[in-house]
Amino acid sequence: MATVVIAAGGTGGHLFPAQALADELAHRRHRVVLMTDDRGQNYAQTFPRAEIVTIPSATFADRGAVGKGFAVLRLARGALSAFATLGRIKPAVVVGFGGYPALPTMFAAARRGLPSVIHEQNAILGRVNRWLAPAVTRIASSFANMKYLDPVLSPRVAMTGNPVRPAILASVRAYTAPQPNGPFNLLVFGGSQGARVFSTLVPDAVSKLPDALRRRLKIVQQCRAEDLEGAKARYDAIGLKPTLAPFLADMGDRLADAHLVIGRAGASTVTELAIVGRPALLIPYPYAMDDHQTANAGEIAAIGAGWMLAEAGLTAEILAAKINEVASAPAMLSDAAAKAASLGRPQAAATLADLVESVGGLATGPTTRRESAA
Repeated sequence: MATVVIAAGGTGGHLFPAQALADELAHRRHRVVLMTDDRGQNYAQTFPRAEIVTIPSATFADRGAVGKGFAVLRLARGALSAFATLGRIKPAVVVGFGGYPALPTMFAAARRGLPSVIHEQNAILGRVNRWLAPAVTRIASSFANMKYLDPVLSPRVAMTGNPVRPAILASVRAYTAPQPNGPFNLLVFGGSQGARVFSTLVPDAVSKLPDALRRRLKIVQQCRAEDLEGAKARYDAIGLKPTLAPFLADMGDRLADAHLVIGRAGASTVTELAIVGRPALLIPYPYAMDDHQTANAGEIAAIGAGWMLAEAGLTAEILAAKINEVASAPAMLSDAAAKAASLGRPQAAATLADLVESVGGLATGPTTRRESAA
């Protein structure tokens, strides 16, 4: 049994693929150790088959000069702690999923000369992964085109796709276009952090839809807990009773039931839309680092798998017009669903695990995989 260290933390965009890889590696009988930041114990249920080690970390975002100085000190402490931990557990390979929680561990792995892999979930190589890329053994990519990658490093890139949670894979079924007078299932969510703007923008847009379409709507919407009552009041005012919740535990089934999705364009969102094969109106979060959500949405829109709307200048009237346009064209929705599915890589976790085993010099191949991944 070999030991594999996974360095991840922060948002679902980093954690969901890390979780999927951890699950795959555990099925292959490897020991998995998650090295993450101070929120580590919050991930115990997310990584039930992994040992969790907490490593100090910090971010430079939204900090002044003094704050950045303290962040550097904390990252240095984290790197020293990670260096000692890696020396103790002696992993065969270390895998990082980007973001500041992974930085100390991946830096320490480079200093120890350990085989290593970084995984990039977005169409843009993230800032932390950009720093780490020259020092790692291989770079796993989710998109065929990855902005900000130094061309010198291209030979190290392996196209694996972005692993998704098993619950999403289990929900995959063929898309059925809405019937002209039948229910129209609309799913609205803002990623793992929610999206406050959707709690006002979407109800207001729905209020401006033609009566015939509005009566057909069956809406499921993720809202932040503090926005639930406000969203409910807006829907009550137009006579609708949607399903509103701060967290959708059955996201796979909700995606599979949807005729149309309205969402952000984080890595997990666009990956899950592709796996399940569902058309979407994507509204990228405008303050995402390096504007990576716009790049992700652009990849979807470029092949006709969905539509991108910039949040800047977006009004309820504009959104209502777009919803009405696509809802009135079942053939266009079916075409977008098929194109979304063409981007899906359901074997991404197995492919990434194969790469990790190869880099770590571990046994690989069908005998170590799950049967479903072979």
